Amino acid sequence: MRRLAVLAVASAAMLSPYPAAAQLLDILTAPKTLIERVAEARSTSDIAKDNAVVVKVNAAMAKGGSVDASTEIYEQRLLITGLFSDKATLDQFQKDVKAVEGVKKLYWHATYLAKDDPARKSLPSWADSIAIATKAQARLTGAVGGSYVNFRVTGDSYGVLYVIGRAHAKEEAAKVIAALKEGTGVKKVVNYIDVRP
Repeated sequence: MRRLAVLAVASAAMLSPYPAAAQLLDILTAPKTLIERVAEARSTSDIAKDNAVVVKVNAAMAKGGSVDASTEIYEQRLLITGLFSDKATLDQFQKDVKAVEGVKKLYWHATYLAKDDPARKSLPSWADSIAIATKAQARLTGAVGGSYVNFRVTGDSYGVLYVIGRAHAKEEAAKVIAALKEGTGVKKVVNYIDVRP
């Protein structure tokens, strides 16, 4: 049974419309991604719209030959993070993403920093960034229980966490933000949570 679950996770990751960075995080949080999203407080039609947008964004990323960005989406509100070492690639990717139909709101947090910029030496490693985001997701789950499926969390190369999703009350949103801020290495939390019953 466990072997079948592992195969299902691996197969889903290979077919996932998410870029490589997001696929890795999805594999690390596979039970949430593959099983519990069914419990989200929204329609399957809305989830399908999100998936259609992500496929188009991934096509734009593939066009530029880059996996330097990560995407999170909720209710067609699209969050893009990433650190590009080529400015022309970043600019083209941003142009292509802005042309994607179906995006209600774009939160752009992808930046450029040259490969040889000394500032890169002080940034956390990619492994550290993944670890910060994965631990943040675990804290979020503990803070809000089953409703964590209505939130997406990602991090960037600067120790910033981003959260997007929907809370049913201000108190729930406050619990999410507080839990995310608690982590080691978290320098800031950017909040894109909508509060609606």
